[in-house]
Amino acid sequence: MDRNSVAWSGAMPAVITPFDASGAIDEKAFTANLERQFEHGATGAVVAGCTGEFWTLPLEERTTLFKLAVEVAEGRTILAGTGAILAADAIASARAAADAGCDGVLVLPPYFVKLTDDEIFGHIETVAAASPLPVCLYNIPGNAVNAIPPALAARLADVDKVVAIKESSGDWNNFYGTHLAVADRLRVFCGPSSVFGVPAVELGADGVIDCFPNVWLPGGLALFEAAKDPARRAEATALQAIGRRLTDLFTTGGRTLYPATKAAMEMLGWRAGEPRAPLRRLAGEPLAGLERGLVELGLLNKKAA
Repeated sequence: MDRNSVAWSGAMPAVITPFDASGAIDEKAFTANLERQFEHGATGAVVAGCTGEFWTLPLEERTTLFKLAVEVAEGRTILAGTGAILAADAIASARAAADAGCDGVLVLPPYFVKLTDDEIFGHIETVAAASPLPVCLYNIPGNAVNAIPPALAARLADVDKVVAIKESSGDWNNFYGTHLAVADRLRVFCGPSSVFGVPAVELGADGVIDCFPNVWLPGGLALFEAAKDPARRAEATALQAIGRRLTDLFTTGGRTLYPATKAAMEMLGWRAGEPRAPLRRLAGEPLAGLERGLVELGLLNKKAA
C-alpha cells in the first residue's frame, strides 16, 4: 500500500467528543457536529484523536464513536484514532475501527516515555502489520513527546499499509522536510492548518486536519479550497489570518486548546459539554477573554456575548 491505495484528500476536521452532565458520550451532540462539518464541505473526519480526548476513552467508547461516525459519514472518509502506549491497545482500536466500517486509522507514537527512532519505528510497524486498515501516521510531538522527523517518516513510508501522515508538529521546517521526503509515497495532511495551512496546500498537501472547524465554519474548511485556487488568494490570506488569531486566542491567557474549543462551541450555540479530567472547563477571566476574542474576530455576535 502507498498514497495511491486511498483517495483521502481535502478538509477533514478533527472532531471533539462531547460529554453530557453525567460524563457519558453525548451521542446526539457528536452526530450533530459531524453533520454540520459535512454540510460545510468536509470530505471526512478524524474521530477519537487528540481533539477527541482519546486518552480518556476506553475501547468501548472509541468503538461507539467509530460506529456513529460511519453512520453519519455516508461514504466520506473516517479516520479512527488509535493512540496508545502499548501496540496491543492500538491494534485493538484498529480492529474495532475496521469492524465499524472506518476507512483508516491514525497511529501515534507511544507517549510519555522518550523513545529512539528505532523504537518508534518498531511500534508503528507492529501496529501496521496487525491493522486491518490503512494507516495514517500522526506526528504531534507537543503532545506525544516522541516525534516523527522527516528521516523517520521516510523510513515508515516503506512500511506496508502506511499510506499517509498527519504532520502536526507546528514546525514549518519539519512539515516542509516531511513533505519533500514522503509526498511521492504518502498523502500528507497539514495538522495546524490554522497556522500555515495555506502555504502547506500551495506546497501540495493533500489535505488539512485541524480542530478549528468545530467552531469556525465555513472558514476552517473553506481555507483548503481557497488555498488551491490562485484566484482566491486574497480570501485564503484573510482566512489564514483568522486561523492564526484563533490559535493564539485558544492557547493563551490561561487557556489550552481542547477546553477552549468546547467552550467556544457552547458560546456559539453548539453542544460540546465539558472536557474530561484532568482537563477543566474554562471559567473566570480565561472564559471571559475567549468570549471577547470571538467577538473581536466576528465569530460571535455582540448581542450574544
